[in-house]
Amino acid sequence: MFRRASGLLARSLFLSSSRSWVRPFSTDLPAAPTADSTFVEAWKKVVPNIEPPKTPIAFVKPRPSIPSSIPSKLTVNFVLPYASELSTKEVDMVIIPATTGQMGVLPGHVATIAELKPGVLSVHEGNEVTKYFISSGFAFIHANSYADVVAIEAVPIDQIDPTLVQKGLAEFTQKLSSASTDLEKAEAQIGVDMHSALNSALTG
Repeated sequence: MFRRASGLLARSLFLSSSRSWVRPFSTDLPAAPTADSTFVEAWKKVVPNIEPPKTPIAFVKPRPSIPSSIPSKLTVNFVLPYASELSTKEVDMVIIPATTGQMGVLPGHVATIAELKPGVLSVHEGNEVTKYFISSGFAFIHANSYADVVAIEAVPIDQIDPTLVQKGLAEFTQKLSSASTDLEKAEAQIGVDMHSALNSALTG
């Protein structure tokens, strides 16, 4: 019954010429609704006797609206798959290693989505600068002076052992030169790129 209802609903949504299901993308939702009204309305037309399931938007927390003036601080969330490094932390600036180059983010920055490459994430708070080495990820910069940084792996710079970095770089460089298959070359190249970035982070 549920599968049939879902099929009918999908047909109703995608074949209807009177309504568009596509919503414009935005990096700054001023307030997240508790339910997707378009989906709920379409669901009730097809299966009025069954409560509509929740869509992903039902789980989005409301985000503060865009202020009329630029705030003095940037609010940063910095998360990893296994931990939250920073949660709604107010800072002066962050510098992220975007694939297009180092990007400084200040309060009032234009809404942006940036892919991250291996490199240093710097968090500036007054005279204090905290640096993390991150492997990859994405940064979502919102127009309301919020920045969400999502990384696959990260470690404070001061916890990295330079000796192990040099050793790893030498090992992967050797593997790259002796690799005989495309897979071996790709794995070795990833290792070289990562350890080169680590080395630059420590010496730069």
